[in-house]
Amino acid sequence: MFVIDWIAKNIKGDKTLWALIVIFAFISSLAVYSTSSNLEYVVRTGTTTAGYFFKHFFFVGLGISTAFVVHKIPYRFFRPASRLGLLLSVGLLLMAIFTGTTIKEANASRWINVLGFSFQPSAFALIVLMVYVASYLAKNHDKKISFKDSLLPLWAPVAVITALVVFANLSTALIIVFSVVLLAFLGGYPVKYLLYIAGIGIALGGLLFLFAKAFPDLAPSRFSTWESRIDSYFAQDENKKEVYQVELSKMAIAKGGIVGQGPGKSTMKNFLPQSSSDFIYAIITEEYGSMGALFIMALYFILLFRLVVISQQAATLFGQLLALGLGIPIMLQAIINMAVAVELMPVTGQNLPLISSGGTSIWMTCLALGCILSVSARKRKDGKMEKDKPEADVDEELAENIIKITKDERQKSK
Repeated sequence: MFVIDWIAKNIKGDKTLWALIVIFAFISSLAVYSTSSNLEYVVRTGTTTAGYFFKHFFFVGLGISTAFVVHKIPYRFFRPASRLGLLLSVGLLLMAIFTGTTIKEANASRWINVLGFSFQPSAFALIVLMVYVASYLAKNHDKKISFKDSLLPLWAPVAVITALVVFANLSTALIIVFSVVLLAFLGGYPVKYLLYIAGIGIALGGLLFLFAKAFPDLAPSRFSTWESRIDSYFAQDENKKEVYQVELSKMAIAKGGIVGQGPGKSTMKNFLPQSSSDFIYAIITEEYGSMGALFIMALYFILLFRLVVISQQAATLFGQLLALGLGIPIMLQAIINMAVAVELMPVTGQNLPLISSGGTSIWMTCLALGCILSVSARKRKDGKMEKDKPEADVDEELAENIIKITKDERQKSK
């Protein structure tokens, strides 16, 4: 009874979304524990299966704790926080470019070390950017703005973040751009301006491609990887690493059949690279069969449905756009990961959200879901949507709250 009373008192927001987070955490723990044996006995990293499991369990706990803390914060305060977050994101991305490292088993992205743990700044930058874009669209929804007026406040931050991410992780950069464009469309940004942005993006991408072809020695080191993955997808050269990965992934899925080999009984995990992250969906299918694969897909469909419901029931326009903006990248990553596993797309290196191993992925996804839960925790008054507070008023309220909390802490310490 104590636990139930505590949950009823402290857990706010959409209960179905909370249940999904717990279910995903349970499935993730089972899948990562099973696939971690590959890292212990095949890759031989020096860490035991139990060690990988407890590390993963720590990040699952950290993620859920982050969602709990964040969902207690009124979501209007995310607006000023996003502006500071953008500056922090740029700093972290620059740090990753100049001092970051690559992880041997996941070398598609640049990482930085934080307190002994590897952290991927692009995941944090994506969340902050989506909050910022949602704030901008909500602020200017009733205003008639020109393309020129929106270039600096809206598209300049998008361009900077994308430019800092693209050379280390093309797929993440494309997710960022697509998510922002889709959110802008849903937020009422003029379609003709979006076409301008699409044209500019295609032109810049074309110039980069031509430059890399003309001057391969000066091209980004990741360009050859992008080209190899695309060529492998269309040419189906079995000697290519990417084709090898996908073929093993399809073999794992085929071995699963209808009901699967059983928990922990996958054999393909010992041969399939990135079986605990990029290709974990294939291993889940091998162990739990098509029924398990369809169950995972159903969970993501339910998650998408709840995100739409939360958005439609949000108290303000910013809340609506925030729920959609943070939900879009999660769903895109899930779709891409599952599509790669069955060879519907080239290998991208995207994790399966809330399931794949990887501390940054779980932590940042839970951060995004915590923001969405904050939106769902605030109900509409009389069933009507309210106007968002002016940014200046929110900034002032946040400053006052920080000062009050600081004074209270000082008094407690005396």
